[in-house]
Amino acid sequence: MTSLADLTTMRVGGPARSMVTATTEDELIEAVRAVDDAGEPLLVVGGGSNLLVADEGFAGTAVLVRTTGIQVPDASACGGVTVTVAAGEMWDDVVARAVAEGWSGIESLSGIPGATGATPVQNVGAYGQEVAQTIASVRVWDRTEQRVRTMFAADLAFSYRHSVLKESMVGPDAHAGAVTPRHIVLSVTFSLRPTELSQPIGYAALADGLGVELGARVPLAEARDAVLHQRRNRGMVLDADDHDTWSCGSFFTNPILPAQQYAELVARAAERLGPTSPVPPQYPATEGNVKTSAAWLIDKAGFTKGHRMPGPAALSTKHTLALTNRGSARATDVLALAREVRDGVREAFGVTLVNEPVLVGLTL
Repeated sequence: MTSLADLTTMRVGGPARSMVTATTEDELIEAVRAVDDAGEPLLVVGGGSNLLVADEGFAGTAVLVRTTGIQVPDASACGGVTVTVAAGEMWDDVVARAVAEGWSGIESLSGIPGATGATPVQNVGAYGQEVAQTIASVRVWDRTEQRVRTMFAADLAFSYRHSVLKESMVGPDAHAGAVTPRHIVLSVTFSLRPTELSQPIGYAALADGLGVELGARVPLAEARDAVLHQRRNRGMVLDADDHDTWSCGSFFTNPILPAQQYAELVARAAERLGPTSPVPPQYPATEGNVKTSAAWLIDKAGFTKGHRMPGPAALSTKHTLALTNRGSARATDVLALAREVRDGVREAFGVTLVNEPVLVGLTL
């Protein structure tokens, strides 16, 4: 029996009761239908980069999405480049192909682990780009309506690390302890731009690394290399020999706070850190709200890089937002660390951090 730990980047978790591999779209639909017809709990596994699975495993069927294929139905210079990608294609391979072909729009999303089918679910983003900026449509199997649907960008209601696909998750299942998707992503269609230059650089650290001003454009390959360099420095590019990369990436999302709550955060930070200390970072968000930095809150609450080292689970030595498996961690170790950090930040600043990974058989 295959342990789900072998299929996730955190490398923890027990086995699924049963497991099915789907290598074609038809196989994927049939596998999901069979699970539903049998009344079994369903866990969909792509690249496994956003899953934290209980040590007891999953009391249902795990469907492994291993579909492949990249189609380019339109590459006109005027209309842009339309690229349709099977859900099981590894995301960074897609970005590498786009950079090599001269298709811009996703170059700043280099090095992100996982499969393409997961990217629209939580609106994957990094270094000033989000997939919402380039996704034209997503084909899904709708388990409720029992049909294939095409959902366009406007239907997906993208926001920070969120979409209708994520909103429509069902669960947690009473027996298996996992949320389960209503919509199974079959393929994602992107609208990219035929240009050898990147889109305007919108992230200060990336611009500094490239030696350019914010808003500048650079050759696609240079942008990709700079992003990979930034991610490696933070332990965010998978490396079997580097336990800082045995993680789910950023474990907590950046909080989006009403303006009044952000003002209260500023006051609490000044009281805790001193009136001359820097204020909590603030970034644009929806009207009336402020987005701040989870990593800043974690660090200023006293959880520094490597916190809990040399234990089985610890914060990354490179990036406080990553909870890592130091080689022998169990899911319970990771969850205990997550609770410690969440509770410590809440006590220090009155902000409750929210986990980004999907918890299977676990509750934070």
